[in-house]
Parts: sequence; C-alpha cells; structure tokens
Amino acid sequence: MFSNAPGILVPRLRQKFLAWAEERRGAVAVEFALIAIPFFFIVFGLLEVCLLFIMSTVLEHSISEASREIRTGQAQEAGFSESDFRDAICSELFGLLDCGSNLHIDVRKLSGFGSASSDLPLDGDGNFDDAGFGFDPGGANDVVAVRVFYEWTLLTPIMSAPLANMNGSKHLIQANAVFRNEPFGD
Repeated sequence: MFSNAPGILVPRLRQKFLAWAEERRGAVAVEFALIAIPFFFIVFGLLEVCLLFIMSTVLEHSISEASREIRTGQAQEAGFSESDFRDAICSELFGLLDCGSNLHIDVRKLSGFGSASSDLPLDGDGNFDDAGFGFDPGGANDVVAVRVFYEWTLLTPIMSAPLANMNGSKHLIQANAVFRNEPFGD
C-alpha cells in the first residue's frame, strides 16, 4: 500500500512548491519591506536637518531683533539685565524654542572685531560649558558680540546620530551678532 506513496508524494510536493514560487500577490509587500528601512531613514533624517535649519534661522532672527536695543543704546539707558535681554530674545522666537535652561546667552564688549570668538563652548566630554559667559552690552561706539546657544534635542536620535555634537543626542545651535554700538548718549 505504501510502496507507491513516494512516487505520488514527490511530484505533488514539487507541483505545490512551483505553484508557491510562481505566486506574485505578495511581491509588492516583500519589496516594500526591503526598502522601507532606508526610505524612512532618509525621510526622517531630512526632516531633522530641515528642523535644525529652521530653528537656527529663527534663533538668528531673534538675536538680530533683540540686539538692536543694545546697538542703539536703548538697553543701556533702560538698564537692561541679562534676564531682560533673554525676554527680548524669547519674544522673537515665535514660541518655537523653549526659553528655559536650554537657551544660553553671552553678551560681551570686545576690543575689536578680530577678537570675536565663534568656538562652541563644549568641554572635552561634549557637555555645555558656560563658565566664561556674561552680560556686558558696552557703551557708545563699543564693539559688542552677542552669542546665543540653544541645546536642541534631536527628535530621531538613532537616525540623526551624525548631527549630534553634544552628549545625550543633542545638537548645539549657535547664533552670533557682532556689531559696533551707535554713538548714543551724546
């Protein structure tokens, strides 16, 4: 009874295997599964870069507007403090950036335009170091540097790891303005 079974079973299995191999209904799903990971990696990476660019531009705009009061002498005559200047910057951020502990401000009088620094204030371990920061808006005709830093937490830390320049999957956004104060108060 079973002597003929292997002769029937092998062609039947071969026929089923060939029918399964020729099936095309799930081909699109399999192909998408193969390209989905690189596709989403590129899309989310692109979105992260776009967000960084937009936030950098918003930060540049905010210090341009807020430092106008220093440049014209209005801040000095009104007795602006660092917290007043921070409020002026925050009012120009359109609510896109949190003005809490992630925003760092350094305003200082310089001896000339050549002494302006654009270095990132990071220690050797990638942590923010604001030890030398201060608030000195200078006087009439002084050269002043305004540096503002924002610790941006990356939204896609695994995919955007190359963008991180700080510990904790963060990118330090920097905006600078160096100018000579107007001859106010004369």
